[in-house]
Amino acid sequence: MNLQHHFLIAMPALQDPIFRRSVVYICEYNDEGAMGIIINKPLENLQVEGILEKLKIVPEPRNPEIRLDKPVMLGGPLAEDRGFILHTPPSDFSSSIRISDNTVITTSRDVLETLGTDRQPGNVLVALGYSSWEKGQLEQEILDNARLTAPADQNILFRTPIADRWREAAKLIGIDIVTMPGVAGMRDERNLSRL
Repeated sequence: MNLQHHFLIAMPALQDPIFRRSVVYICEYNDEGAMGIIINKPLENLQVEGILEKLKIVPEPRNPEIRLDKPVMLGGPLAEDRGFILHTPPSDFSSSIRISDNTVITTSRDVLETLGTDRQPGNVLVALGYSSWEKGQLEQEILDNARLTAPADQNILFRTPIADRWREAAKLIGIDIVTMPGVAGMRDERNLSRL
């Protein structure tokens, strides 16, 4: 089982204030655990242009057709002062890791310096913080019916309205999560067998 480049979808019964109705994009999954970015929890009053201003980055030459008023996401409860940028290729920035053929995560300033210019990657999601699970922890949450998994979808990751991402991610596996009861059912390995 490899959950890298998958969505982790919170079940309705999960009431943790950070992860309630969340969709986490899994960036790394290995024998030591997992790391991901929440893609549907915008931070209040913080947009990409605000991050650029705080870092004194002026997009030059500025392309006025590229919007910088997109919200910044709360990527998770860990390292909330660190920026993580999910984007489509290229991946030639100084701290880029290719997650899949069409998704890259970058943590270096040089990607921010392209935002608002013609050099910007085609699709970009900016987040502060990340989510992490120790070995076996994520699998246990899936077995406990706290979360569902679905293969990641570029449209949901970058283009679907933020408020719709939870519902749309669940639809990828044929589930209307909005009409589900608070608990999915018996604890079993059905969720794991779909991977």
